Order: sequence, then structure tokens, then C-alpha cells
Amino acid sequence: MSGTSIDHDQNGNPVGPIVENWTPRPRPPRTPMIGRTCDVVPLTIAHAADLHAANITDLTGNMWAYLTSGPYASLADYEKWVAASEASEDPLFHAVIDKATGKAVGSCSYLRIDPPGGVIEVGWIAWSPLLQKTVMATEAMYLMMRRVFDELGYRRYEWKCNALNAPSMRAAERFGFTYEGTFRQAAINRGRNRDTAWFSILDSEWPDRKARFERWLDPANFDEKGRQKVKLGG
Repeated sequence: MSGTSIDHDQNGNPVGPIVENWTPRPRPPRTPMIGRTCDVVPLTIAHAADLHAANITDLTGNMWAYLTSGPYASLADYEKWVAASEASEDPLFHAVIDKATGKAVGSCSYLRIDPPGGVIEVGWIAWSPLLQKTVMATEAMYLMMRRVFDELGYRRYEWKCNALNAPSMRAAERFGFTYEGTFRQAAINRGRNRDTAWFSILDSEWPDRKARFERWLDPANFDEKGRQKVKLGG
């Protein structure tokens, strides 16, 4: 964690504060993140069949609209993507496992991993309809944040999305990310222009966000019909 005061160099120019006792952070390990409703585990080819079965319940194709790959018509095609993704170090892909069924129902990744700078991004979020708008979806994001800040000691956690992707923008804000701005004409995706919206959470903000997640995820926060009593945002 670093301060917010502004220092000055010998010529009087404003410079950022010194980050005390900083050392490069470890890369995320390939180990499971264990939760109450779900686990987030390194993606392997063993997850492909369950993920494909979950993904094809999306009859609209909306879950793929802003991703650079998919949808996959056949399991064989999806297995090729999973095999390549399993071997990747950055992005580092994970599967979300429904603890009630033991099956994989979504995938996501850490990416743009910067140990010297203490910055890491979450992305490639492909939530099947079996995962969308569930407690598991929120807990998976909490588990990934907890690893970044509590286990690995990173300074900054990023969320970026297509600026036209309204559900992703709302999700970022719900999870406690701060909108920082939009990079215009940042990329070309599927032959179309992409403006990219940037969001972040800093290590100094994490204790507050963590407390909100844990309050929301507490089983006592849900009534007998599974409806939340207190929203994640407050």
C-alpha cells in the first residue's frame, strides 16, 4: 500500500510518494480458491465437457457478444480452445465449479499480470446461464480478489470491458470497482471498433470492499427464498 501525498524532487517538481518496502509480487499460483458455494480452480481439459454443456444453454449467444472467441458449435472445437488456454500463463485461466453439482459452469482469468508493478487484471469472463446472476458468480469474483490482495499483495486490480457492454459496466460498479475512463478506439474486436472502459480497485480500498463482499455472502443475508436482504453496494 502506498500513500497519496505528493513529494517533490530537488528541482521542486511534483513526484509520487515512495512505495515503502516494495518488492515484486508473486505470480498467481495454479491452486484452487475454495469458497462456500463454488470453487475457482485452474482450467484443465477435464472441465471442457461440463463447460461446453453449460455454455450451450445460452440460446441467444449473448454470453459471447463481447468476447474475442466463441460460441463453439461442437465439444471438439471447444476442447481445442480449452487445451490452448490450459497451457497459457497469461491469461491464466480458471474454471468456476458449482459445489452443489461438482460441475464447471463458467470460466475466467487473471491477465496482464505485472508482478514488478503489483497490477493484475480480471477478464475473459464467460459465465454460462447456470452461473449468471447467482451467489456463485459473486463469490467467484470475491475469491479472485482475495487471492490478489490478501494472498499475493498486489496494489491494483483491474477490470476492463467494451464500453458498450452495459451488463459488464454495471457488474464492475457492483463489485466495487471505480470507473477511471474510456480508451477510445482501443481495439478492433470481430472486425468492429472497441472503446474500452477501465475500472480498478486499489489495495487501500480492498478492506472496505472485502467487508461488503463478506457481509453480502453471509448465508444470513438471504431469506428463505434465497433473496438478498442487503445489496452488495450497501
